[in-house]
Amino acid sequence: MKSLYITSVENFSGKTAACLALGKQLQADGYQVGYLKPLSLQPWRINDKTADEDAAFVQETLGLDDLPHELSPVVISKEFLKVYLQGKRENDLMAIVQSASTRASQGKDVLLLEGGGSLREGHAVQLPTPLVARTLSSHVLVMVKYRSDVRLLDDTLSAQSRLEDLMIGAIINRVPDDARDYVDQLAIPFLEKRGVPIFGRIPHVSTLAALTVRELVDHLDASVLTERAGLNGLVESLTVGAMTAEVALHRFREYPNKAVITGGDRTDIQLAALETSTTCLILTGNLHPSPMVIRQAEEFEVAVLLVPTNTMETIEAIDRVIGKSRLGLPAKLEKFEQLFAQHVDSDRLYRALSLKE
Repeated sequence: MKSLYITSVENFSGKTAACLALGKQLQADGYQVGYLKPLSLQPWRINDKTADEDAAFVQETLGLDDLPHELSPVVISKEFLKVYLQGKRENDLMAIVQSASTRASQGKDVLLLEGGGSLREGHAVQLPTPLVARTLSSHVLVMVKYRSDVRLLDDTLSAQSRLEDLMIGAIINRVPDDARDYVDQLAIPFLEKRGVPIFGRIPHVSTLAALTVRELVDHLDASVLTERAGLNGLVESLTVGAMTAEVALHRFREYPNKAVITGGDRTDIQLAALETSTTCLILTGNLHPSPMVIRQAEEFEVAVLLVPTNTMETIEAIDRVIGKSRLGLPAKLEKFEQLFAQHVDSDRLYRALSLKE
């Protein structure tokens, strides 16, 4: 049985998406695939059990028999951490992870392990990525999100420094069109010479990182003031309306498929946003807008959300989730699978895992 730990240097780099795309490809190639997320810092309740949302989605998508809480054996909530630090519970969490790994790998050819938000996670509870990977005899694949030319190199080499011989290579994700030549012609050859195999370069597609209006409603606990506007619209960017209407209109035209955050009393900003490509209005401070705004939003099928928080609190709440490739919409998952198949050298990755000669 082969074990592959997919991790990243920072949040929202495409780990879950890679687990899904690679898992489905392995299944299509005839391999029995298991999955485990050893450590999670994002508690999620399902059927009265604490689990990880990503683990539940992978379990469902790959058709695994295991239950979500079995696939996320250590989930750190505030209560868990408090009890752990006070020494009032079992401190050998590695034993729990090992037991879960043994169960998840039974009858499987490949076990995919998903890392946490970054390589920093896990030290407080003695489950850092390198130690978990070595204990479970896993190879490590790093998803590196393109940020800038030099940061791409530093992030990849930093991962290599931390993981050493465990790291079999990397996949560079979310590469914008204007950085493609740099990545292909300079960065990848440089990293290969430094001993880091690059299995692929996946282009940036803005819709994959977009949130649906429904996800914003759930995350912000927002009230929906429009009836006809759908909740499956995609939000690709955020804009704050805190300027004059004239300046706002010029700025709004630069950002398609956006959410505009503004006060409920800023009718001028709201109407300016509705003149451009806007997916939803997020009105802060529990201030209800003018009925005229609601009528126009209904006409343009733009959702209007009302939240109790102020503008800064609302921005901070959205920043915690935007950028994550939530693949609950079938079209988004299918698109990433296509990108993965097209831009990742699966044969080379299979050989690195000794799945192919």
